[in-house]
Amino acid sequence: MQTYDIAVIGGGPAGYVAAIRASKEGKRVALIEADHVGGTCLNRGCIPSKALLQSAGVLDQIRKASSWGIETGEVSFSLEKMMARKNQVITRLRTGITSLLKAGKIDLLQGYGEVNADKSIRVRLGAEYQTIQAKSIILATGSTPAVPPIPGLADVPFYTSDTIFDIEQVPESIAILGGGFIGVEFACIFASLGTKVSIVEMADRLIPLEDGDASNALTKSLRSKGVSLGTGLKVTSVSKNSEGIKVHAEDSKGSTQTVSCEALLVAVGRRPNGSAFTQLPLEMNGPFVKVDEFLETSVQGIFAAGDVIGGWQLAHAASAEGLTAAINAAGGRQKVNDRAVPRCIYTHPEISSVGLSEEEAKARGYAVKTSVYQHSGNGKALTSDESGGFTKLIAEETYGEVLGIVMVGPHVTEMIAAGTAFLSLEATVDDVADMIYPHPTVSESLMEAAAKWLGKGIHS
Repeated sequence: MQTYDIAVIGGGPAGYVAAIRASKEGKRVALIEADHVGGTCLNRGCIPSKALLQSAGVLDQIRKASSWGIETGEVSFSLEKMMARKNQVITRLRTGITSLLKAGKIDLLQGYGEVNADKSIRVRLGAEYQTIQAKSIILATGSTPAVPPIPGLADVPFYTSDTIFDIEQVPESIAILGGGFIGVEFACIFASLGTKVSIVEMADRLIPLEDGDASNALTKSLRSKGVSLGTGLKVTSVSKNSEGIKVHAEDSKGSTQTVSCEALLVAVGRRPNGSAFTQLPLEMNGPFVKVDEFLETSVQGIFAAGDVIGGWQLAHAASAEGLTAAINAAGGRQKVNDRAVPRCIYTHPEISSVGLSEEEAKARGYAVKTSVYQHSGNGKALTSDESGGFTKLIAEETYGEVLGIVMVGPHVTEMIAAGTAFLSLEATVDDVADMIYPHPTVSESLMEAAAKWLGKGIHS
């Protein structure tokens, strides 16, 4: 039986990062992955969706180009070529991860792993089985799309966020169940491709876990693209007839609505994948594995990271947790850093945030003061013809400690790293305002919002 210092189950953003970090700690490491390395993010999530969003965004720009003095003929596109490019990006990144694993002398076992009651790990490699032992184990098995028990859904063809990337032709219409970040990103993609899009969301607004002002801005943008938005609706059943798929829903007052569509995407969230450790007596936090501040489970020597422990269920959060789990599995004692986790939604306009929302800060008892700087006064946003966004600064009123930042507009998913630094360093509004920002950039809006908060704004 092969023996390792650390075995990692799951090769996604938490798992492969944990394996590489553990190897850099001088440990002998095995990484067990049943599918492709890179996990959901690389193969069925973050990367393929961004590749398609890039194509969709270019189409939108070409359609607007005449107002910038650029004349074009009739625009056409090839879904097949878009998918081929998406696959090329995925393959290149997969190859890169495999090379990193080889460089770290990590044994990659490409099979389904399951932890036995004695903490040995049985790996199914094709038709054969191999059992390995490790001093420490890191569970990074990720999550799978949640499919709610809606009457009739099992009898209707539908896509999930895992299978939608295999779609072979652009549907004339699509209904998306779920108005969270997955649902709204796909709404942008399909709307740009000419599909009639309908979103059905149970909450009273889109992206309900994010800032209300950001939700309003996204709602306005999606409606301008022709997307039909049904919020505050509970799906009661799904059916199919010769005319297509029917989504039946009702609002809080009992009024019913029916959405007709050619295709259906279920994007109501994800659930943790616990199939690899059913024999372990782990304490759970609802459906998630319960861990302490060092990411160790209730079973000594077994750690967990990523979607399987809950939280924001974001790739970069999973990677950060994977690093911490690896350090501690190697004998360290590092606490997980979850103070400032940036959140990005790659719609048009983009939305990014970090820290507390205004509502959360007030709920925690802070004396909150906010300021909002509209991008309609920002030179770079105006020249880019994307001036409909804003930057919002949320801070504690007495001492000015920055509690949260929300940004809506072009390239804000890149700029939120600056906001993350401010929160990580416990910066004050004065710190944000006193920095020199390059001009013309949308990032200047951070300084403008801070100066406005202090009552010293030049352009506000």
